[in-house]
Amino acid sequence: MDNNYFAQSGLLWTPAQPRRSAVEVLRREINRKYGLQLKDYYDLHEYSIENDMFWVDLWEFLGIISSVPPRKDQILEPGPLLPEIPSWFPGVRLNYAENLLYRRDDGIALTETGESGVVTHVTFRELHERVRVMAAALRVNGLKVGDRVAAIVTNTSNTVIIALATASIGGIFSSTATDMGTQGVLDRYRQIRPKFVFAETEVLYAGKRVDLVPKIQEVVKDLSTQGMKRAILLPSRISGRELLILDMSKSSTLADFLKVDDCRALSFEQLPFGQPLYILYSSGTSGKPKCIVHSAGGILLNTKKNVRLGFNASPDEIYFQYTTTGWMMWTFMLTALSCGTRLILYDGSPFHPDVRTYLKFISDQGVTAWGTSPRFMAEVQGRGIKPLELASFEALSSLTVTGAVVTSPMFEWIQEAFGKHVHIASTSGGTDICSAFVTGTCSLPVYAGEIQVKELGMKVEVWDTAGNNIEHTGQPGELVCTRPHPSLPIKFWGDESGAKLKDAYFSTYPGVWRQGDFMVVNPITKGIQILGRSDGVLNPSGVRFGSGEIYAVMEQFSESLDDSLCIGQRRPQDKDERVLLFLKMRAGHQFTPDLVARIKDAIRKGLSARHVPAYIFEVTDIPYTVNGKKIEIAVKQIVSGSNMQPSGTVANPESLQFYYKYRDLESVVGGTKAKL
Repeated sequence: MDNNYFAQSGLLWTPAQPRRSAVEVLRREINRKYGLQLKDYYDLHEYSIENDMFWVDLWEFLGIISSVPPRKDQILEPGPLLPEIPSWFPGVRLNYAENLLYRRDDGIALTETGESGVVTHVTFRELHERVRVMAAALRVNGLKVGDRVAAIVTNTSNTVIIALATASIGGIFSSTATDMGTQGVLDRYRQIRPKFVFAETEVLYAGKRVDLVPKIQEVVKDLSTQGMKRAILLPSRISGRELLILDMSKSSTLADFLKVDDCRALSFEQLPFGQPLYILYSSGTSGKPKCIVHSAGGILLNTKKNVRLGFNASPDEIYFQYTTTGWMMWTFMLTALSCGTRLILYDGSPFHPDVRTYLKFISDQGVTAWGTSPRFMAEVQGRGIKPLELASFEALSSLTVTGAVVTSPMFEWIQEAFGKHVHIASTSGGTDICSAFVTGTCSLPVYAGEIQVKELGMKVEVWDTAGNNIEHTGQPGELVCTRPHPSLPIKFWGDESGAKLKDAYFSTYPGVWRQGDFMVVNPITKGIQILGRSDGVLNPSGVRFGSGEIYAVMEQFSESLDDSLCIGQRRPQDKDERVLLFLKMRAGHQFTPDLVARIKDAIRKGLSARHVPAYIFEVTDIPYTVNGKKIEIAVKQIVSGSNMQPSGTVANPESLQFYYKYRDLESVVGGTKAKL
């Protein structure tokens, strides 16, 4: 197979002062402590994956707050559920919320805004007090260690306060975005049986008021039979009114819920490192989602590592991660508070009233670290917007693009669009670990289209189907992690034997974590490319490649294409898999034989003749999750003959209907919308 993965990996950015980065400070500290000669990031990474003591070094460097600190002779022990998932730091006692609320001054902790343009600031002192009041109300109403608190909420200070108050008591927090359908919410919350549910009653999105009352009524009615004690309705961010739904017997307004006679200081339950903190969910695109339970210590230690070492999070930084409350990046983002970093919380569409206003807001607020998605960047590029003509982005030092594959042309466009001084990084991890496996670092150069490094403490390798490490060959394979780390999920809720957990991650390669991503490492730069989900790997005539390779070529046609979807089709009557490419055209552009010919020629030249799709079709829509990720697997199942029922996590489930007709290609190919 021709190796064209790194043909466009040109040097894009070089750090101006790498020695001042936090990761370099950590490297020098470990050298001093042990008399070592670790000379760069790669030496530090090798140390981190070969020595469990690294996690104690990291604990001390990050300044983790605990009432009982770790012992160097007790770092990990066999886990209670699976041998592959050990218990970390037995004997440690800490509280996640205490670490995030260490500042109690008048510096700004949270800046919240949205489509209205109204900007509100919350200081660290105010945040601490509001968490105190919320925690008091939860305690008075019976919340105890291990109880679940669920939320159907937007990205606002109220949500942060609910999560931290829950954590201060030792409860388990779980949230979904407000755009998730009723069935999607119930598929999640019926499994975890929350004691309290916090919910919005109306929201504003893309300039339209969305009434959530019918959905919340249905959810609350159902969960009332599952042990829910109370539903707390949040005040409208549109009108400010406190709405009480009269026929919901177990509901109250937030104002009424907080009216408790308890003036005690905020206290933090001191709990084990492995105490459950968050429940996140698998995508559930083709069935009920798995309820992934993450520990307080694991989330704190690993995500604080990510933000502190990844973009130098500190009290001088301002971090803006565009996310909904249903994505792992929301919980990831919160940990930056433990570095004293100010967070920007944005609720609504970045394209309303105008994306130019949104971009200018980022610059005007002095954002230093910004996280967004490849789809957002593609849309800005497709609209012909030049960000540096709108604002200077002078403060912006780190721009992380994650959630999907970021191609070489997109890397180059972002660098040009936001300035040569900006560190453009891509990462890949997952809800499964609420962290990253591969990431960026501001201590090393960036090559277009490549994720810079493996995360510290993550022993990531590239394996073939037989379980051989093929990383050195420059050929793609499965992303595996061959050594445990603290943010492994501690269990799936309700999976008491651990059988489902083991099947999900440790069944392909017994005892070894398989993430489900298809990746390749550049033997020269050591940079990494994620080529797509490995269960969606394209395999025509035994040639395996990822959809991300096709999407990289599609960047050349961004002016004409709104988006594309590339999947494999394998039907019982077929001897081989064929590759199908679906195109959604931009308004004003036509799907033509000439366009199809140019796309095929570009794929042939950029990759190889064996990468050229068997068929290219025009479609009116492409399915996405509520977090904006393209849904490849469901479409692959449909065109291959499965009668799947989409879950509530599909943002536009009606779009899946477009693909059923492609099961019978013989009847479609004769039309004008497909070309061989």
